Amino acid sequence: MLTVYGSASRFCDGVSRRNFLKIGAIGLAGLSLPSILRAEARSGRRSQKAVIMVYLPGGPSHQDMYDLKPGAPSEVRGEFNPIATSVSGIQICEHMPRIAAMMEKFIVMRSLVGSEGDHSAFQCLTGRTKKQMPPGGWPALGSCASKLQGATDPAVPPYIAISGSMGSSTTNASGFLGVAHEPFQPSGKGKADMVLNGVNLDRLSDRKALLDSLDRFRRDADTSGKMQGMDAFERQAMDVLTSSKLVDALDVKKEDAKTLERYGKQKGDSKSLEQFLVARRLVEAGARCVTLAFGGWDTHSNNFKTMKEQLPRLDVGVSALVQDLYDRGLDKDVTVLVWGEFGRSPKITNGDGRDHWPRVTGALMAGGGMHAGQAIGVTDRLAGEVTDRPVQFGEVFATLYHNLGLDTSKITLPDLAGRPQYLVDGYQPVRELVG
Repeated sequence: MLTVYGSASRFCDGVSRRNFLKIGAIGLAGLSLPSILRAEARSGRRSQKAVIMVYLPGGPSHQDMYDLKPGAPSEVRGEFNPIATSVSGIQICEHMPRIAAMMEKFIVMRSLVGSEGDHSAFQCLTGRTKKQMPPGGWPALGSCASKLQGATDPAVPPYIAISGSMGSSTTNASGFLGVAHEPFQPSGKGKADMVLNGVNLDRLSDRKALLDSLDRFRRDADTSGKMQGMDAFERQAMDVLTSSKLVDALDVKKEDAKTLERYGKQKGDSKSLEQFLVARRLVEAGARCVTLAFGGWDTHSNNFKTMKEQLPRLDVGVSALVQDLYDRGLDKDVTVLVWGEFGRSPKITNGDGRDHWPRVTGALMAGGGMHAGQAIGVTDRLAGEVTDRPVQFGEVFATLYHNLGLDTSKITLPDLAGRPQYLVDGYQPVRELVG
């Protein structure tokens, strides 16, 4: 594996999250990446559709982002004020002015229901709960796209997780599809770690150091004779790791100064906001699904202090990404989804915190050729219960698959027992978005 480490953080339940950038999933003795390439060679349909999922680990406070209630009692409404957006009738938080100014490109979802309520990205990645799972578990959306559609380019893996574990050791898993369709990161069991010593996130932008390390790796492999024993797929797997296309996609220095400034690169917040730019570059290079985890949103205390710090950064990253997709003509092909595992309690606790609230949460969507410039769903005056148009996680996933060109009413995948499993069970795409 190729691992480039970053920083670590911890949730309220003690789960550790290391926020690292990992590239690779190769074993020199027939492990996952050669298997991925074999599966891609056997797969049929190809397309250029893609999904970028921005996961907000910890459970973001929906009522302090997309569903503010200025008329609620003081112990509920909080410190933030709603502001008008470019779409009449839609208001969002004052700390998200860039998104507000381009709301005609976004969909605000205020009525997501059915969260399991724990600190895990599993439901956000699969659209499923952990109840009654088939042997091997449910696969993530990116794994299903990898299995069904393969790679658009042999040098670019179809499913890439650029922010590591996404908040839980059980997430980013390929489930019953197996290791061949895990995200392009070194987290699977039985995989060796191939670390580029001395290359961390601060030095990732130094393309020469990265290329030199890869060149040394290729030479070492050739000298040891390992290249001689590889079949065509294993050689191709090596090419993925050493391909200039993948490295180029990670090299944000190739962007012009205006684009870098849009993403906040020149304003001292390069590490976290760079993920959004890397995600755009990866889907442009051919990745089908890119996931990234941004910030920390576990706000049992210091909710408003944390949100004041996090929301402006999220505002910069998401607005830059979506505008970039439009500018490059990718808005019909690339779907962007921003969400977390659950919402936050209406009542403010401990003076400045909000607790877990699985009854309702929110999300932000853009691109994918969807009908943008609208808000879906209504909650009560406390933002605690849905009063109109509840939306299930499965509906969101049916929409994502639809945008990828996959018919959830017809396509099945065999589980480990050979039983056909639908991509989603009984859900249709959100009618307001694709109807």
